[in-house]
Amino acid sequence: MSLAVDAHGVVARRGQRVVIDGADFTVPAAAVTAVIGPNGSGKSTLLYLIAGLLQPSAGSHLTVLDGPAGSQRERVSLVLQSTEVSARLPVTVREVVAMGRYARRGMLGWSRPGDRDADRRAVDDAMERLEVDTLANRQVNELSGGQRQRVFVAQGLAQQAQLLLLDEPVTGLDMVSRQRILEVTRGEADRGTAVVMTTHDLNEAADADHVLLLTGGRVVQGPPDAVLVTDVLREAYGGRLLVMEADRTVVVDDPHHHGTPSSGGPWRRDVEHSGGDGGHDHPTNRCPASPHPSSSHPVQPAPRSVG
Repeated sequence: MSLAVDAHGVVARRGQRVVIDGADFTVPAAAVTAVIGPNGSGKSTLLYLIAGLLQPSAGSHLTVLDGPAGSQRERVSLVLQSTEVSARLPVTVREVVAMGRYARRGMLGWSRPGDRDADRRAVDDAMERLEVDTLANRQVNELSGGQRQRVFVAQGLAQQAQLLLLDEPVTGLDMVSRQRILEVTRGEADRGTAVVMTTHDLNEAADADHVLLLTGGRVVQGPPDAVLVTDVLREAYGGRLLVMEADRTVVVDDPHHHGTPSSGGPWRRDVEHSGGDGGHDHPTNRCPASPHPSSSHPVQPAPRSVG
């Protein structure tokens, strides 16, 4: 399997606090990786490490696209969870999306005529895919929250990076914007881009190809059916994880870890296996039994009782 990110013994601090403590993890190329975990577990910190905006502690080994983190920023695009636009700043949708080309051309935009044509095509394609092309001449501060977020994801796509990082890209958005962004990020992976997105929604994690679960400074990783299982989730979320004894479903009882609007309720995953077609199961279906996911520290099975 080709890797976009390969990390061993990574330690990251925020001030004096160790957020990630000796973690090993990988990010596969041409796939969607979901990063989940309780509040404060270091999800955004992990993205900043990969993007080269935060340096890991000495002794950490972090390779991003075959080089040290931060050494190839034009090949890594980061879309933040929320980006404020001043009402006093007259900037259009097209101008914001075009800023995604700065990593390749520089702030002054020096380029040959052929490069300018490529920039225009990249910007047009990104706006069309996020369905904001009809808003191209609108001021960004006039848009709704969902429209604005689609614009900033389009900016990330316009960079045409090999690694796309998104920090909670669909949290709190309307259904149309949420669905469009998720479809586009899946399309990016199909095109060969490594996509990494943090999320509080375990339904989204279940639809990913690879999951990184951050808990207690470590990273538990693997395919969704290996990570999104009762024992692993209980250890990460503690008392917020409920097992409904009647039908053996798992519910994360936390307002930040919820079902999507389409699922109509809290995230649920059945514990027992009833067979399947071998593909990714939706969280409302039964999931197959699976081996222990890989972790920088072994996961010890937790007792079945919830206290």
